[in-house]
Amino acid sequence: MQERDGTRDIAVIGLGSMGAGMALSLVRAGHRVRGQDIDPARITALVAAGGQPGAPADHAGALDAVVVVVLNAAQTEAVLFGPEGIAPRMRPGAVILSCATVPPAFARDMAARAATMGLHYLDAPISGGAAKAAEGRLSIMASGGPASFAAARPVLDAMAETVFDLGPEAGAGSAMKAVNQMLAGTHIAAMAEALTFGMTQGVAPATFLEVISRCAGTSWMLENRAPHVVAGDYSPKSQVNIWPKDLGIVLEIAREAGFEAPLAKAALGRFTEAAAQGLGQEDDAAVAKVYARAAGLTLPGETP
Repeated sequence: MQERDGTRDIAVIGLGSMGAGMALSLVRAGHRVRGQDIDPARITALVAAGGQPGAPADHAGALDAVVVVVLNAAQTEAVLFGPEGIAPRMRPGAVILSCATVPPAFARDMAARAATMGLHYLDAPISGGAAKAAEGRLSIMASGGPASFAAARPVLDAMAETVFDLGPEAGAGSAMKAVNQMLAGTHIAAMAEALTFGMTQGVAPATFLEVISRCAGTSWMLENRAPHVVAGDYSPKSQVNIWPKDLGIVLEIAREAGFEAPLAKAALGRFTEAAAQGLGQEDDAAVAKVYARAAGLTLPGETP
């Protein structure tokens, strides 16, 4: 339970590349943080870094907040309201921050279910990458009622550099995240296409990065992901496998709105092909390998 010094009891469910950094940011801010993950080593690492021992479910009644950083809507629903879900065990007045990329309608349903239990719910998708998560410098696209924002404020302050208040209804945050993911996914695919196209014209990947990052054709994704290709290092900061899911959500929402999204559809095709080629668990910059293989090109770090 919260104390006069502002310390909160918080659970972070999902300690992947984003969730682990978010949990560490909360620990650094002085909160009592417990983690849950399918990989026990990640929980051990959090405890070693100052997190609290013990499963969140065993301390659910004392929690002020639960931050859910899992893969998708199905996992979000399971950890909150499934047979072993934590929401029914939480005290009324506690807050759930849901950070996965999910359809807006799903976020609204989760908020309604939380409300029947006396829980606050903040639709709070995140952006910024693993490094910013570890630094407490995420951007969070949040929507929910004033009471949800108030209950979540100490958590938001510890995790985010920028919190966008997108209104009092859950779903608005997820809608904005879909817009962001449409751009982010197409930008990564466009980077891969342009970099490998440049190779067909004798432009080395390192030269591509040096020049284009200082020209009008650049983007944040290009500047962040192209160095991975140049280094031949596809250690996953953000996996290829994320994009068939996220761009699939984008296109699902677009279909429901009667909206054509041909660029997002094309990018989805590239990531789907990358996953089919066995690249799903590599960094999403590995989508460049799809273009390179089709053109008979050899990327840095690969053998002809």
